Amino acid sequence: MGPNGKTERCLRFVHPPNASLPNDTQRATESCLDGWVYNSTKDSIVTEWDLVCNSNKLKEMAQSIFMAGILIGGLVLGDLSDRFGRRPILTCSYLLLAAGGSSAAFSPSFPSYVIFRFLCGCGISGITLSTVILNVEWVPTRMRAIMSTALGYCYTVGQFILPGLAYAIPQWRWLQLTVSIPFFIFFLSSWWTPESIRWLVLSGKSSKALKILRRVAAFNGKKEEGERLSLEELKLNLQKEISLAKAKYSAADLFRIPILRRMTFCLSLAWFATGFAYYSLAMGVEEFGVNLYILQIIFGGVDVPAKFITILSLSYLGRHTTQAAALLLAGGAILALTFVPLDLQTVRTVLAVFGKGCLSSSFSCLFLYTSELYPTVIRQTGMGVSNLWTRVGSMLSPLVKITGEVQPLIPNIIYGIIALLGGSAALFLPETLNQPLPETIEDVENWSLQAKKPKQEPEVEKASQRIPLQPYGPALGSS
Repeated sequence: MGPNGKTERCLRFVHPPNASLPNDTQRATESCLDGWVYNSTKDSIVTEWDLVCNSNKLKEMAQSIFMAGILIGGLVLGDLSDRFGRRPILTCSYLLLAAGGSSAAFSPSFPSYVIFRFLCGCGISGITLSTVILNVEWVPTRMRAIMSTALGYCYTVGQFILPGLAYAIPQWRWLQLTVSIPFFIFFLSSWWTPESIRWLVLSGKSSKALKILRRVAAFNGKKEEGERLSLEELKLNLQKEISLAKAKYSAADLFRIPILRRMTFCLSLAWFATGFAYYSLAMGVEEFGVNLYILQIIFGGVDVPAKFITILSLSYLGRHTTQAAALLLAGGAILALTFVPLDLQTVRTVLAVFGKGCLSSSFSCLFLYTSELYPTVIRQTGMGVSNLWTRVGSMLSPLVKITGEVQPLIPNIIYGIIALLGGSAALFLPETLNQPLPETIEDVENWSLQAKKPKQEPEVEKASQRIPLQPYGPALGSS
């Protein structure tokens, strides 16, 4: 027994319990020197490398290093995406994730495992950024919210599959290998992913852009319309984009220009709050007293209605309202956890699931909202900087849980307050519903001026009529 009367799992008596000592209550203890016995029959990195007692903080450190990989990957691969294209980086990211995950399954030690997990984080970041940008630059405005949420459902499907695999494969090495091998298939299939037409034109590769447009036209049953397209017509339609390519902007412009500075500050706080609070719930499922596998499925299941509601909200209420409401509700749910007794596990689980659903909605909204707010000339840079902050939040989130050893209420209070601050920051962002993608910084400034005027009928989106932004339908047919 420890001084507080509770059993100390990390200590043992120096003398046997039946030894005659003057005072049994003051019996001397020492650290366990002969290893540990685990109740669980599941094999994990905890049992493999004894990440318990004095080493229990290494679990949070491993998770933080994985998140650091996502952060570094966003910075490095985001810049490389602008230099070499979206598709090459997507392909390399699939290979990096497949190789890093497979290597982690054969890690001989905990440090090597952490290194491979760091590389996996880099790969995930490259896949996420490239996929989001390709989605925004290919899909027309009216379909953007639907496609963005559909991509989010792919993550939800993964949350359903993973608990089943973890239950069926109790050995962590085989589980790690099982979830990594499919990415070799994705690596091969990504060679057939079409490159962003916008990027090709801005990079001076108009001839290649024309070939891809004709291929997409043929795939959609518009082969004749595609054949009628000419290089001159393509350049004429993209004259503004070509002229914009000459303008060079950097991350410093996000803070130098007033309108971009305000957007970047608000978006960064919203991204940070979402990542920070999301992983506090997603990585703490064992704290709610429910079967780990069932709760993981419930956490994935809540995304189905949450993201469907997100589609409706984005399409009718707008991005601004949806983003603010998602974070404010999530912050309220997390703070409510601090006032619910530990023995009311059902209530705590309901609050956690509700909060996780709101944060999933926030993620879905942010990817779309951020890409619509930043103009073309600095969109990739803005996405990279904003996304960086969610990685900082997710990296710090596991470390904040350590403060629970001082006072169990502290972590949820911190998570909840940060989420509320992120939701409040979103209230200061302009609305992008039914607005064309901004091409220049002047377009964003005009939005700000129009927001102060009486609401009028939205203008017809000229950008959606351009060939590269709507290659799947009327744009090709109308040529």
